[in-house]
Amino acid sequence: MKILTDEDRNRYNEFLEKHERCNFQQSSQWQKVKTSWKDEVVIVEDDNGDIIGSISVLIRKIPIFGNIMYSARGPVCDIHDKKVLAELTLGLKEIAKRNKAFVLKIEPDIKSDDMEFRKIVSELGFKIKDNAKNFSEEIQPRYVFRLDIKDKTEDEVFASFHQKTRYNIRLATKKGVVIKEGNREDLKAFHDIMKVTGKRDNFMIRPLSYFEKMYDELYPNHFKLMMAYYEDKPISGIIDIIYGNKVWYLYGASSNEHRNLMPNYLLQWEMIKYSIENKKDIYDFRGVSGVLDESHPQYGLYRFKKGFGAEFTEFLGEIYIPFKPLTYKLYKITERVYKKLIFFKSKLKRKK
Repeated sequence: MKILTDEDRNRYNEFLEKHERCNFQQSSQWQKVKTSWKDEVVIVEDDNGDIIGSISVLIRKIPIFGNIMYSARGPVCDIHDKKVLAELTLGLKEIAKRNKAFVLKIEPDIKSDDMEFRKIVSELGFKIKDNAKNFSEEIQPRYVFRLDIKDKTEDEVFASFHQKTRYNIRLATKKGVVIKEGNREDLKAFHDIMKVTGKRDNFMIRPLSYFEKMYDELYPNHFKLMMAYYEDKPISGIIDIIYGNKVWYLYGASSNEHRNLMPNYLLQWEMIKYSIENKKDIYDFRGVSGVLDESHPQYGLYRFKKGFGAEFTEFLGEIYIPFKPLTYKLYKITERVYKKLIFFKSKLKRKK
């Protein structure tokens, strides 16, 4: 086990992109987007000096409480190799001690029913937070839709879609919706539409500068903005991240006008076709609510993503080590209060 140095950074990124469990949120490029966090990486090497396991962790100072450590979608390794996982954990504890962290939180992309992984991390001292259902309860979505496109043709994938989804894709094309790849300048139009989406669907949005930072750090190899136009006017758009063997649908925006033309369906299909053409294994639609009730306000999003024939996937949730249990308990209480205040503040702002 060792802590990654700048000299090993390229070797680490190469390992990450080639690994079947790669995730863009573990990459050096993504860490540059998260400018308010400090990042460190633990790697494990085999006897030949080749990297066989890694985990990237972000560190940030929380006023009053101290430093928090957080890893999104790590580790990247054979998740049932206890020796490698133990080495990674040892490295994380070393970083925690050096930074005087009060907690380490990890949200891995490991399925909830993986009992072997649960057993290993429990033996390594992790606790498992296993009861989140809604988006607001964790940083990463616990429930996602993932479409397996490995070695499949466009016709095979299209045929797997729900009949209504296929109809909507054809409708958008027939009605004259045009899909174009956007550039940095087009982020402004995307963001303007996203502000409309946020107001309509009652969620907070990031500032334009955040998306510009994403573009600057990830384009051209890992970032793609696709915009839908009708009569030369932008009506919706999506941002996807390409990394290793996967593509993630990260952000979407749609105007209140021309929604009957179904541009969002055509946008997804264009990115799925891109993913197939570039020999990817997975197209990840990202999060949905775990409350599968038609009366739930986010059920429409679930139905939309389900229509593409993707697998409804439940991840394990958060695993964590509270290095200072009392401090962490107090932090969790204040975090819940803060989230409620932000929610009500944004709700009032949108009503004005």
